[in-house]
Amino acid sequence: MTVSSALLGALARLPRPETRRVLVDRDLSIAMTDGAVLLADRWHPDTGDADLAPILVVRTPYGRSDMIARLCAERGFQVVMVRCRGTFGSGGAWQPFMNERDDGRAVLSWLEEQRWFSGSVGLIGGSYLGLTQWAVANDLPAFVRAMAPGVTTANFRDLFYPGGSFSLESALVWIYGLAHQEQKPVPRALSIVRLKGRMARGYAAVPMGDADTAAVDHHVEPFQQWLEHDEAGDPWWAPIDFRRDVSRVPPTSLVAGWYDVFLPHQLEDLGVLKAAGRDVRVTVGPWSHSSPGGGVAVLRDSLEWMDQHLRGRPPRRAPAPARVYVMGARRWVELPEWPPPATPTRWYLQPGGGLSASVPPASPPDAYLYDPADPTPGVGGASLRAGNSGAKDNRALEARADVLTYSGPVLDDDLTVIGPVTAELHVRSSLEHTDFFVRLCDVAPSGRSTNLTDGILRIRPGDAERQPDGTFAVTIALFATAATFQRGHRVRLQVSSGAHPVYARNPGSGEPLGKATTLVPAKQQVFHDPEHPSAITLPVMSHAIRARRGWRPGLLRR
Repeated sequence: MTVSSALLGALARLPRPETRRVLVDRDLSIAMTDGAVLLADRWHPDTGDADLAPILVVRTPYGRSDMIARLCAERGFQVVMVRCRGTFGSGGAWQPFMNERDDGRAVLSWLEEQRWFSGSVGLIGGSYLGLTQWAVANDLPAFVRAMAPGVTTANFRDLFYPGGSFSLESALVWIYGLAHQEQKPVPRALSIVRLKGRMARGYAAVPMGDADTAAVDHHVEPFQQWLEHDEAGDPWWAPIDFRRDVSRVPPTSLVAGWYDVFLPHQLEDLGVLKAAGRDVRVTVGPWSHSSPGGGVAVLRDSLEWMDQHLRGRPPRRAPAPARVYVMGARRWVELPEWPPPATPTRWYLQPGGGLSASVPPASPPDAYLYDPADPTPGVGGASLRAGNSGAKDNRALEARADVLTYSGPVLDDDLTVIGPVTAELHVRSSLEHTDFFVRLCDVAPSGRSTNLTDGILRIRPGDAERQPDGTFAVTIALFATAATFQRGHRVRLQVSSGAHPVYARNPGSGEPLGKATTLVPAKQQVFHDPEHPSAITLPVMSHAIRARRGWRPGLLRR
């Protein structure tokens, strides 16, 4: 045990260590079916019966994670950390997503042949490390008894094309990190210093197909492929859709965040597993993808799940299908199912920027101009960029002329919403190619407007049936949420046509995604009258969830 592992283990409230001494075997060679050789490290307790300890397998493209491996080994597990193909000394060519099924099978076959193979294996890890679990999840040998894919999804295409738009910020941040992660310390440190400027160049690139060159000085083949294969149902993505068959997936524990880019897709994974009768649970906290608290939650949840399924130990908390953190109320709640029973309640947009349960009176529409040459900025929400994710003050954004806001009355009592959120807007646009973006905010008595959840929808010709007056209705799925609007606060809905660079701007021209060079402004109108009752639907809980006075969720607090 090191001072660092003892401190982090205590702060993270991990189970007590079972040993203070661990050993590591470096750079073990694992042959793939095509002859490529991957490298792995094996961490294990320094005890006489270490070969009997259950094994946790981690497959990662991000190099060694010695602290995670040590923390698990100190708690009685063997840990095999495999570096993905083409990364950090492993052979073969790095091609995101495409080799993980075959390579994962080869790793498990190799594992079974080792003298220290104990016959009890679990798969753990978050983000891409979770994808490597999903890649083999429905074709596992019987000795793999559980998996714990955190902050990830079984279908990565969903990450890149939310609502038909493109997750530009997350895509560029990811390829930038991959391009520099194996550099020596000084160049690596310089790349971090240059990150903001390089990203700004990439976000501004026209056409968007040049964004990778602007960010990392050369075209990145995967980035170009993501842009090229932008149509839903494109067969290029089929080999990495691991959600298609989940009939044999082992017991699975999911950890997600309300501001995580993977949240809606991970909740869809949950639903698919439940429908298939699989053993699954979910924990959702107030995290974005890079939040330290979320990373700790993934590790803690994984250790508990593996203790239960690999060692037969009782869970440390009462089993519940869903455990969620309710923002505003600042507390965790156990739910019998996800989503929980709630009352869908429509809040209608009103003239003068109002929002209420009453159908709006006759009134003219609100209008704004969306100019892709000066795109509406993305402030907070779900992104892989740490500095531009999570809950943010939206007041400066809401002051822009291309953002409409609709606010409810000051609440006389707490209002708790838990579950999916949708908005139905009746709109008119001067263009056939356009986007609509909506965001739900909590407005405090101070005036601070904090984003809770949002969603975007890209409109193409034929996507919506236009009425004789040129209007059409769009239904936009926001991320699910769990939040209490406290007494004295107000509910607010934003409507705009973008959140750049979180989502790529819509050029309005209808040109191909990566090749568009013509930027056409869109004249947008949002209607709110009896014939066009635009509204947001909130899943309202029938009972209040009170805040715990004097308590705030610490970084690592469970």
